[in-house]
Amino acid sequence: MPAVFLRRTTPERLRLLAALTTGAAVVLLIALTLVMTGVREQVRLIGEEAAPQAATSADLYFALSDLDAQVTRILLAGDSDELAGSRIDALGAYRERGYQVDQDLQRSLTTGTGETERAIVLRLMDGLTVYRQRVGQALTASASTPDTLGYYTQATNHLHLRLLPDARELREKSIERLDDAYAEKAATETTGMTVAVLLGGALLALLILLQVWMAHRFRRTLNPALAIATVLSVLLLVSATVVLQSQSRLLSDGRDDGLGPYLALSELRALGYDAAADTGRYVISANLSYYRDDFTAKSACLSGEVACRATAPAPTTGNPHGGGETVTTAASARGGLPRLAGSVVVGRWTAYRTVHERILALADAGQTAEAVRLLTGIRRGDAAFDFAYFDASVADATGAREREFDRALRAAEITLTGWAFLPGVVLTVVLALIPFGVRKRLAEYR
Repeated sequence: MPAVFLRRTTPERLRLLAALTTGAAVVLLIALTLVMTGVREQVRLIGEEAAPQAATSADLYFALSDLDAQVTRILLAGDSDELAGSRIDALGAYRERGYQVDQDLQRSLTTGTGETERAIVLRLMDGLTVYRQRVGQALTASASTPDTLGYYTQATNHLHLRLLPDARELREKSIERLDDAYAEKAATETTGMTVAVLLGGALLALLILLQVWMAHRFRRTLNPALAIATVLSVLLLVSATVVLQSQSRLLSDGRDDGLGPYLALSELRALGYDAAADTGRYVISANLSYYRDDFTAKSACLSGEVACRATAPAPTTGNPHGGGETVTTAASARGGLPRLAGSVVVGRWTAYRTVHERILALADAGQTAEAVRLLTGIRRGDAAFDFAYFDASVADATGAREREFDRALRAAEITLTGWAFLPGVVLTVVLALIPFGVRKRLAEYR
């Protein structure tokens, strides 16, 4: 090209440099507009689809866990007049959680889930029907203790062997989709940075070369139009780079400090409900040691004493809920309750654990009625009161994390506002200034 450039006349050289500079501006306009539009669309996908799906699946897992816990409370209250208030409260909570589960499943079907996720949701719907039938049978047979225990065992085993594993798989699939959405956005951001450096650098180099060559050839020290075009190009490239980095940092911080902890806390909250239900299951099952051990493992996870592990159950003879391989969960990867919610929340769980030990001691001593009263009572020092106190603090921490992600998402969206068309506006001005800057020089040769 240099040799071809030198063989041309001055007007031809000027037209060639102007054409090359114009072409670089056009390519940059198209590329930068596509990148910014792509990043904005990916932020929308994260905020309106991927993150809500992950939150819905986490809420579903929590609601299912509490559903079974409320059934335990209903059965423990039985027909006792003294515990009528607890029974009514548990029935109301059971209906509320059931409605919550139904809503979460419907949302999971209508928010753009893939075929695999859709199949899991349909399995959950079928399994939930079976679970409700078993619960209904257990409540209807409340006058006959053996039948009640049999139906209840079928219901809770069905929940732990089928519903919760499916809900856990749905949650993991939604988190994978969220991670994929972040990874795709990161790839687009990398492309944007590359575009800014390579194409933007080429445009600036051509603009400077054109001005230097014209200053040398035509004895002009400054071309105002081309100088303005250069300044506008620099401002656009610097601003685009800052915007890409800023929104990336905002969303990354929102995921690390908001959404990720929110999902982990939702998991721990569900674990807390399931652990609390183990207290009642121990009493209902006539002191089956599995429930004592299960509570101990879950409690150690909640307190941050050990890594949280989720069981992938397979039916066995001696274990009501089965056994199987275990995997470390997201909650323990993020530090459990001590790191996610603070020592106050851990202290409230410790208070509940103390009541739990008292209830088990009463049950072991044959004082079942007193154990049930302590378990279902709503006075300070009773299990239901202490657990509600603990759960309220976890709910507050979970809500705070969710709001933090929402703020980060809104800030990222605001940062990207206008950038779908701003590169086009600025570079259109640059494209108009290039011919304007060389027009008078070309006119000298007419």
